[in-house]
Amino acid sequence: MTSTPPPTPPFTPPPTHPTRPDLRGTFGMVASTHWLASASAQSVLERGGNAFDAAVAGAFVLHVVEPHLNGPGGDMTAVLTTAAEPGRPRVLVGQGPAPAGATIAHYRDVEGLDLVPGSGALAAAVPGAVEAWLLLLRDHGTWTVADVLAPALGYARDGHPVLAAVCRTIEGVSGLFRDHWTTSADRWLPGGRAPREGELVTNPELAAVLGRLGAAEADAASSGADRAAAVDAARGAWRAVVGEAAAEFVRTPHRHADGRDHAGVLTAADVAGFEASFEDAATVDFRGYTVAKTAAWGQGPALLEALRILDGLDDARLDPSTELGAHTVLEALKLALADRDAWYGDGDVPLDALLSEEYAAARRALIGDRASHDVRPGQVPGRPAPSLPPLRTEYATDVPAAALPGAPTGGAAAGVGEPTVAVPAAAPLNGDGLQTDATGATRGDTCHLDVVDRWGNMISATPSGGWLQSSPTVPGLGFALGTRLQMTWLDESSPSRLEPGRRPRTTLTPTLVLRDGAPVLACGSPGGDQQDQWQLTFLLRVLVGGYTPQEAIDAPALHTTSAPGSFWPRTWTPGGAVVEDRLGADVLAGLAERGHVLTLAGDWALGRLSAVTRDPATGVVGAAANPRGGQGYAAGR
Repeated sequence: MTSTPPPTPPFTPPPTHPTRPDLRGTFGMVASTHWLASASAQSVLERGGNAFDAAVAGAFVLHVVEPHLNGPGGDMTAVLTTAAEPGRPRVLVGQGPAPAGATIAHYRDVEGLDLVPGSGALAAAVPGAVEAWLLLLRDHGTWTVADVLAPALGYARDGHPVLAAVCRTIEGVSGLFRDHWTTSADRWLPGGRAPREGELVTNPELAAVLGRLGAAEADAASSGADRAAAVDAARGAWRAVVGEAAAEFVRTPHRHADGRDHAGVLTAADVAGFEASFEDAATVDFRGYTVAKTAAWGQGPALLEALRILDGLDDARLDPSTELGAHTVLEALKLALADRDAWYGDGDVPLDALLSEEYAAARRALIGDRASHDVRPGQVPGRPAPSLPPLRTEYATDVPAAALPGAPTGGAAAGVGEPTVAVPAAAPLNGDGLQTDATGATRGDTCHLDVVDRWGNMISATPSGGWLQSSPTVPGLGFALGTRLQMTWLDESSPSRLEPGRRPRTTLTPTLVLRDGAPVLACGSPGGDQQDQWQLTFLLRVLVGGYTPQEAIDAPALHTTSAPGSFWPRTWTPGGAVVEDRLGADVLAGLAERGHVLTLAGDWALGRLSAVTRDPATGVVGAAANPRGGQGYAAGR
């Protein structure tokens, strides 16, 4: 008698040999976009810390070793569950709001802008990352501030071998630093040149700031404060140190992405008034799983809507490695992103309607055999017709290109990341996933970190902003402010309008997946508008196609650019799709025949995913990390 073979997964089989093993163990796992952050976080687990202690330690290391991708002056969001409440996914909100002086009237009428610039202090929201990490440590961690900051402080004080990508980024904006942002030149061009790969790079000013946070906590504890109050003392020290230095510095006009000089509007009162928070996640069910994201003040629900749309289709139509599957995924993403741009913002968003089964069915019916070249938001019953942002395929400026090195010359950028210094549309992707042009100007990216511990605590976090190329380095701090306000519109009717106290509609979008009320997967990726797109193909391959996390990370990636960009100059490519060549000639030819406007990115150019997993039945944990760029790493046992 012969046994019945197991059912064949509905997707194209994954590669026989993944680039890396899927790590498995029982103690704890970490995956991030830099090996030093992964190793630092794992070292915390090894010394008895929980997943949240480890995540905080790893995140501060990312500030130091990936300064071109994130910094203390930036922002972050995270989705987490605790061992005490495993079935309740929570969002850690580290996205600061617009300052009190950030009004549409000031930017449009006084500064003469029609878009919030992509670099410079006018684009700075209130810094939120550090405040959020310290809140997480206070409420869910076990270690002291000084202990979790020790790895980052050591790398900032004593040095770390600098990444080649950091060196290229600095070199690409060195002219801007020398001519306009002289404090950045002092920080990043010692001796008049960019550092070389592998050189030890220090940041003594940042080390001093981190030291002050630990000292504030220690002083409070020595005066009898309990652990929570001592951590709050460090939070207070952060607000005072950063608020005063940043507010004083941005009052002096400096060069922005529009090629002109402006003063910023951030004040010490803005920084002092912000507190990070927790809130319940937005969720949808898909194929027996619950997927958790931020609410619609971030772009996370776009992934949830895309899953809702695809949930009504046969499994075979969801394989991103086939022509029909790739086409279907791209079309679902266009519909979800159109709703993102028409409805999302920090206000009254009809999210229940946008994520309902009825709405998804209507959106699903719009997917045809041909690629759409339109932006098609849906109509929500009882709501006025949605307002679309400007649909520009080019952004012209009367400022000479020489006024700001790396300024765009027109066209929608096809590559990845979260740009502060943009490049022409035809620029290729290099091995780091950054875009470069002939002069070396770059489009940035961001970071990601996932941690799971042996008790069942799990977190997915995406820190970003405050890139070294965001705006001039603030003296005394050693880092720059972020540029998240470039995601707002200077339009009073827009749900993502610029308004004091409102959060910009961030692209930061970590993901947590649960099954039967228990967390089983945390994942995420850098990549701006592409973050949820790359995560969608990853989730489809894991949850439907039977891939392991590493197999899904390694698989060919793709995304659409047929939606207005979230980053200055906010252009789009009607019908645009960026694809890895490894999808295969037949699939690519079929997509082109269907009307997709393809940009070939190379074999290994898209996606920055990492992930951790946990089997609630056995306690076995796992991790996987992106091989592209040779930078991300997973660790654990």
